[in-house]
Amino acid sequence: MTRHRSLPDYASRRFRFAGNALLEFSNPFFAQIDKLKADFEAQGVHFVSFANYDYLGLANHPRIREEAKREVDGLGVGALASRLVGGERTTHTQFEAEIAKFIGMESALALVSGYLSNVTTISYLMNGKRDAIFIDELAHNSIVYGAEGAPAHVIKFRHNDMDHLDHLLARHREEYRNVLVVVEGVYSMDGDTADLPRLCEIKDKYKIWLMVDEAHSLGVLGATGRGLAEHQGVDPRRIDLIIGTLSKSLASCGGYICASKEVIEWFRFTLPGFVYSVGFSPVILAAARTALQLMQEETWRIGKLAQNAELFRQVAHENGFSTGPAIGRGVVPILFESDLETMWAARHLLEKGYYVPPVVRIGVPKDGPRLRFFFSANHTEAEIRGVIQALRDMPPVSEEAQRIVAAAMAGAAA
Repeated sequence: MTRHRSLPDYASRRFRFAGNALLEFSNPFFAQIDKLKADFEAQGVHFVSFANYDYLGLANHPRIREEAKREVDGLGVGALASRLVGGERTTHTQFEAEIAKFIGMESALALVSGYLSNVTTISYLMNGKRDAIFIDELAHNSIVYGAEGAPAHVIKFRHNDMDHLDHLLARHREEYRNVLVVVEGVYSMDGDTADLPRLCEIKDKYKIWLMVDEAHSLGVLGATGRGLAEHQGVDPRRIDLIIGTLSKSLASCGGYICASKEVIEWFRFTLPGFVYSVGFSPVILAAARTALQLMQEETWRIGKLAQNAELFRQVAHENGFSTGPAIGRGVVPILFESDLETMWAARHLLEKGYYVPPVVRIGVPKDGPRLRFFFSANHTEAEIRGVIQALRDMPPVSEEAQRIVAAAMAGAAA
């Protein structure tokens, strides 16, 4: 006999399966970082966040703040409406032209969310039952949900294994009309990169479409921050779709799609996530455009970011920590044996003034818990060496912590 649960009961059960027992011991999530910083500094403790995407250290740049204020005074704050039905500001198309030119693509379309950019593009583009989407097994959730939202068949290939992708395409390509392969410039959980030259060979060989999510590689990879193509010496026009976000190196919020003029013009009138959603607030665009300009003017930031991430990886290895396959650009994880040890490490670091929330259960395989460090051009060598030293000095997980979690997990299983 089927048991009918209320929605709150169903939510509680699903949350238990997601691992909420760990929160009985410590809850490091949703920290109010402005308050944390103020509290620590009031006690004379230097507070450092390794949890934010401010890769180039532009989030609080005085010129960005000044331009955002200027736009508030001139155009206000509201997004007002969908650009298709409500019209748009001149800054919309100006930014799209600027980001397309910077990346090296013909045209671009800006959307209010980076996550939405992946979801709507993949689900809308691959709308036939005779289509197929090949995605990396460690693809970002927005790619996974975009693929699952399409009627196309979804096939996963082993992480960064181009031989496996080639094998799958050789076996299945002729079963499908259109095929899209989706990879990431920098994988946000592991900090490694896709092999773009090989992917372009595969693209030409099997006549497929290639999409690269550059959310964590714009401003991070390449001598001038143009992303994976620049980093690996590939003409970006060999890529069909480049998706990115404004919330990381561009110190703002939102997403963009770069492609050929024909594709972008089609999307401008038909892409659901664009047509049925509002345009950007003028303040958001002002911040993003200014950050893009600063990235090109203050190119030292890109080199300093790489230097910081490489230093962290080097010092972590010298102290016996595993950083997995990370290449030392932007994102570098430190891997742990268990969820509890990872939570314990995060709490220990926070006590020392370092904010590094753990990644457990959601977002990574259950056997891959980690602390994920995001680096900025603003981080100092002392901060980087200090956080590794704090990890070295971490005491073993206490018996009390083990008892609390074990009791909570037993209750969850009951």
